[in-house]
Amino acid sequence: MVATNEDGAAAEPEYDEAAIRFLAVLWGEGYLSPGGPAEVDRVLAGVPLAGRKVLDFGCGAGGITLHIAKTHGPAEVVGYDVERPVIARARASAMAAGLSSVARFVSSPPGRLPFEDGAFDVIFSKDAMIHVPDKEALFAELYRVLRPGGIFAASDWLIGHDGEPSADMKDYIAAEGLHFGMASSHRYLRAMAAAGFVDGTAESRNAWYRDVARGELERLKGPLRATAVAAVGEAYVEKNIRTWTAMQKVLDSGEHCPTHLRGSKPAAGVRP
Repeated sequence: MVATNEDGAAAEPEYDEAAIRFLAVLWGEGYLSPGGPAEVDRVLAGVPLAGRKVLDFGCGAGGITLHIAKTHGPAEVVGYDVERPVIARARASAMAAGLSSVARFVSSPPGRLPFEDGAFDVIFSKDAMIHVPDKEALFAELYRVLRPGGIFAASDWLIGHDGEPSADMKDYIAAEGLHFGMASSHRYLRAMAAAGFVDGTAESRNAWYRDVARGELERLKGPLRATAVAAVGEAYVEKNIRTWTAMQKVLDSGEHCPTHLRGSKPAAGVRP
């Protein structure tokens, strides 16, 4: 995940050790977003990764990056995040899994990405772009580091409309306590097109996560509670039960809309 202050400077880490431990209990070791490997593979369905160079933008603790390295046969997968605690955890996990020759992790302050133009064949991101308020600048940078003919495939947490969030959405964002720069699918697709991406698509995953999140809340209240409390303490678990309860309202209303996004960069010599 990527966190910034309002002025674009790096914020204090939002995904500290407690957050990493809690989300590992709920979503799996190294995962800071829901759905596990199955949802990652759905985002990447039909995207050729074997022998390609892949960027995992907002890689968090590295679970997804390592899944791509183990499962999809890339020449290299680079996990990028601005938050140092998650990058440190990801590097340790790569070493422990013997994947450091395929998966490497890079951290830098928010802004221009520390990669050359056209460095990657595929750019992937999983529920991290929500933390970047300026979608236009974000997609301009992703377009820059993608090679001509390359593919962008991502999932992100979107809001179902343009304009002012509802009171329930404001309550949910406050409960999360994270820097969310939520935007609609219309704004995402406009920002992608403005950057130069073609064949942009947005597929709502609200119905899927609405049901998944309800199950997560039930497990937090029941069978997972003791494990979660042992990992992070009673108060942290109670705070997240309140967060999931608030999130369920905006999932049920459709205002919180996890979405799959896809686009491509025209091949060299082809006008968008």
